[in-house]
Amino acid sequence: MNIQSIELRASNVNKYPAKQHAQAVASKLRESDGLIYLLGQYEFTLEDSDMSKTWRQRRYFYYCSGVDVPNCCLTYDLKTDDLTLYIPEIKPERVLWTGRGPTLKEARETYDIDSVRLNGQLFSDLDRWKEQNPTSTFFILHKEQRPVDKSFPNVDSDKLLPAIDACRVIKDSHEIALIRKANEISTIAHRAVLKHIQRFKNESQIEGIFTDACISKKAKQSYGVIAGSGENASMLHYMKNDEPLKGRQFVCLDAGAEVECYASDVTRTFPISAGTWPSQEAKKIYSIVETMQESCIARLKPGVKMFDLHVLAHQLAIDGLLKLGILHNASPTELYAMGTSKGFFPHGLGHHVGLEVHDVLGIPILRYEERISSVADAVLSLPLSTLDQPELEEGMVITIEPGIYFSRYELERAYLSSPIHSKYINRDILDRYWAVGGVRIEDDILITADGYENLTTAPKGEAAFEIIRNGADSRSLEELYE
Repeated sequence: MNIQSIELRASNVNKYPAKQHAQAVASKLRESDGLIYLLGQYEFTLEDSDMSKTWRQRRYFYYCSGVDVPNCCLTYDLKTDDLTLYIPEIKPERVLWTGRGPTLKEARETYDIDSVRLNGQLFSDLDRWKEQNPTSTFFILHKEQRPVDKSFPNVDSDKLLPAIDACRVIKDSHEIALIRKANEISTIAHRAVLKHIQRFKNESQIEGIFTDACISKKAKQSYGVIAGSGENASMLHYMKNDEPLKGRQFVCLDAGAEVECYASDVTRTFPISAGTWPSQEAKKIYSIVETMQESCIARLKPGVKMFDLHVLAHQLAIDGLLKLGILHNASPTELYAMGTSKGFFPHGLGHHVGLEVHDVLGIPILRYEERISSVADAVLSLPLSTLDQPELEEGMVITIEPGIYFSRYELERAYLSSPIHSKYINRDILDRYWAVGGVRIEDDILITADGYENLTTAPKGEAAFEIIRNGADSRSLEELYE
């Protein structure tokens, strides 16, 4: 029996629009002929070990193939409009250990491609194409990704990546559906955390139940779970997740599910127990961040510049911190000019979401140069709109994720020790806020023709508090994830 002919049970699925994506990339290249070559991710073992590294498909390959299988590659002929997938030969001696990949027939039925070949046929196919197209260009993502032992007279490693980036920035309906599904599963996982938070003793339990909820719905993690409690919430990408919760006010949970390679990116900040405000300081900071996010989201629509919303978020942060007395001795305009608010809101307002949680930019969604002047450190100052700013477009999916943080290390290192910034920060009042740690609220937003749609439905604010107050009931974990 030819093992290549064994068939798996096919399921009725809506095919990922790989051919449409390849054609869109070709239009961005603006070339009449040539061959695009994309390399999928191959499997490797860990150094000095026979254990495999965690495998993750290359996203540029996936965008033009929809194939989440190891050891594949892809070609697309610009002149003939032929999209060809190359898959590994099935090795009978490995099937017992790791199973087998798709057969040629299964791959043709599963993926939106024109033809399927075996990896062993790639080099002869490339030789044939080169003979038939001696002056055409061979497009690759990176110089090191050209096929081994193959020379081509015209190789271009500069144009393909920006062409795919430009396409990936605008999501089609299939991609939006996957991001929406990822957000739905993220909501289930965030709700599971809220239901159980009063029982938890350690940050590790937060990570555990979130991951469990996602896996139970056949989803992966878009990125490592960030479950920072207390002052750990002031670290933007804190992933240790191993400290006790006792005596701490807030948890900043930044965690999102991934569905069929598409990410979600969701952050919620909530009290650890009782479903009430752990302190007036915590309540006031949360209110400021809530206002920052709601005000920015309300302004989203095509033509709006993300940079302008980033500036608005800083202005709202400055206003709020002035009212609390944390900032003083200057007007809002002066504080913005000095960049002191960056000590409390040090990151950008948002980014694209898609095949990567921080998806490709094409043109960076927040383009800015650091101010360099005699009165402000370039590292600390806020961006000035000195460059042409890109506008939001229909079909983009972006995050809106303002935050206010009390990083003891960073504020003491770069701000409280600065003769410029220290005079604008009231240390006596600031000392009352260290325990808050940090507050971030993040949603994934689809830009529509006339505004926006918030794809994130995870509870926040009072809705999250209500879930915490009610706590977990006697139902099984499986029922809780429904």
